[in-house]
Amino acid sequence: MKESVFIVGCGDVGERLGRRLAASGHPVTALVRDPARARRLAAQGMSVVCADLDRPTHLAAVHAQWLFYLVPPPSQGLGDPRLGRFLALQAMDPPPVFVLVSTTAVYGDVGGAWVSETRPPAPVSERGHRRLDTEHRAQRAAREWGSRLAILRVAGIYGPGRLPRARLERGEPVLAPEHSPPSNRIHVDDLVDACIAAAQRGEGVYNVADGHPTPMADYFDRCADLLGLPRPPRIDMETARMRLSPAMLDYLNESRRIDNRRLLRLLGRPLRYPDLASGLPTCRD
Repeated sequence: MKESVFIVGCGDVGERLGRRLAASGHPVTALVRDPARARRLAAQGMSVVCADLDRPTHLAAVHAQWLFYLVPPPSQGLGDPRLGRFLALQAMDPPPVFVLVSTTAVYGDVGGAWVSETRPPAPVSERGHRRLDTEHRAQRAAREWGSRLAILRVAGIYGPGRLPRARLERGEPVLAPEHSPPSNRIHVDDLVDACIAAAQRGEGVYNVADGHPTPMADYFDRCADLLGLPRPPRIDMETARMRLSPAMLDYLNESRRIDNRRLLRLLGRPLRYPDLASGLPTCRD
């Protein structure tokens, strides 16, 4: 019998991962907060735990050989008490394999340099600090449990149903390419592949990106062309500080290019979608 799986946080990525694993014969349990999504996952053959990790009063440990944790930290603060509460519960039945989905924001700003997994994290945004705390909590738990831990530092995710249609329809501006930091991306199907490979044989930290960063304006232009919408207007950095959201400004204040060679060695093959030119045509939504 194939390994049992517990996916904590079954949004779009988790659902795709669970569906792929269930289809290949793995018994899958998914933890979600939304009852409607819980019903959809159950209809796809998964066992479902419907719970809120911020109020896990009735949540108990779930036995599984592979644990995938995809829940983001809270939206404020510098730590991740949400993961802390979950780990305290799961310590009653720790998994042999633990895969944590993190983010490349833990690297902070490196002035556009290429970043491999050997670079020490140096987050500058609160979001990056929260994610680094998540990693540290997972590392401590894995040591205590004796689990094999793989941390996936994931770039911006795109894929079917994940394009910025609403933003483009509103005509929101983007930073002009000459002012924009590199934008690192990964197709959702390649991320699911990375999660499975990490569970099968991964250990340590892996950057998950396609290795072909482009300016953010290039991404939005390509999405607009695909969706038949006008390309977004360009603005300079001074205007961006007045018009863009704090979350977007956090991103624009960090510049890095993500090296994915360790991921490719883990997969043992090229990505399905190694750049936007190959990946975006699959995203017509």
